[in-house]
Amino acid sequence: MTLQMEASIPREKKSGLVIETARLVMRAPSKRDLDGIVKLANNPRIAEMTATVPHPYTRADAEAWLEKVRTGRGYSLVLFANGEKRVLVGVAGFGHRGEEHNPEIGYWIGEPFWRQGFATEASRALIDHAFSETGIDALSASCRIHNEASRRVIEKCGFQWVGTGLNQVKALGASVPVDRFVLGRKTWESVRAWGASALPTFTKAG
Repeated sequence: MTLQMEASIPREKKSGLVIETARLVMRAPSKRDLDGIVKLANNPRIAEMTATVPHPYTRADAEAWLEKVRTGRGYSLVLFANGEKRVLVGVAGFGHRGEEHNPEIGYWIGEPFWRQGFATEASRALIDHAFSETGIDALSASCRIHNEASRRVIEKCGFQWVGTGLNQVKALGASVPVDRFVLGRKTWESVRAWGASALPTFTKAG
């Protein structure tokens, strides 16, 4: 899914936001996360399914991404499996993409952690945060037409298909056809029965 986040989230809230779900801890990224991010993101199977992840993905790319998250309006969280030893499994966020009217949710999950439901769990938590903590009326999502795994995640989160379009994929240096989806606030309220994802808590930034 797309990861090109621009959103008006107060910087102090971005740095202190922690979301906990049944199996994940989601928080703002820091320098200590970069080696793990590079290890997972340097994978063409991930890059080809996202808008802005290059391939190869280097430490310099991770540092540039972190700086953009810190200084810009983008909003991204790193995801950790909440076991005895927290293991980084991916990145997720939401924000405005280009001229899109609605903020768009996006994520990537490291290949060793595919097919374990982490993308759905993280997306539902972000959706809950977006609708409960902001005044937005709708969220958008998109995925490459042949990306059946992301389509399943999007549909399980209640998004409705609204058409097709083109997204630029940095790793390919080209635009590719995508399916586009929208989730309105009223629909979210009706499907909120997924309820297992805890609403976010804010901790004091260290």
